[in-house]
Amino acid sequence: MVVPMFLKLGTLALRTICKPIANRLKKEAGVSPRFRQFIINVAQANHRFTTKLQRRASGRVTDAIIRPLNEERAVQAAADLLGELLTFTVAGAAIVYEVQRNARGEARKEAKRQGLLQELRLKDEKIENDIQELKQRCNELVEELSKPRELAEEPSKPRELAEEISKPRGLAWLFSFMHYPSAPEKIQQES
Repeated sequence: MVVPMFLKLGTLALRTICKPIANRLKKEAGVSPRFRQFIINVAQANHRFTTKLQRRASGRVTDAIIRPLNEERAVQAAADLLGELLTFTVAGAAIVYEVQRNARGEARKEAKRQGLLQELRLKDEKIENDIQELKQRCNELVEELSKPRELAEEPSKPRELAEEISKPRGLAWLFSFMHYPSAPEKIQQES
């Protein structure tokens, strides 16, 4: 938002600066005969080109003789042409710079999006692997539960379970000043 505003202000400032530059070119054309001849040649070539272009656009004959501009008018036209050329060159350079800057910004955004997408793909693959591993573990558990149990292990399990249940849990060990017999001790006392 701020950049276009400065771009417009810069273009306006450039046009304002180009007018004195054009005036300076006119003065230089009056002082240096070589530069004056160069400017006059540029102005005459521009005059011929624009006149032919206008004639073709309007459908008139283009083979007719084109009268050259007088020297003062040629210097004025060349100075204006060079001033406008300078203005458009700088404006074009500013536009090219903006386009390249925007393209670099878009490339950075695209690279960031691609990185995020790659990261999501890796997470997805990890989740798929975890799901496959959990399925495999579930199948192993189902197979283990479907096997017949041995009877020799079962009688010892209730006793181990009773001992596990009777163990004090939580903060009960703090209150050990009163001794409560555990379930196995009670069974032994009763028998």
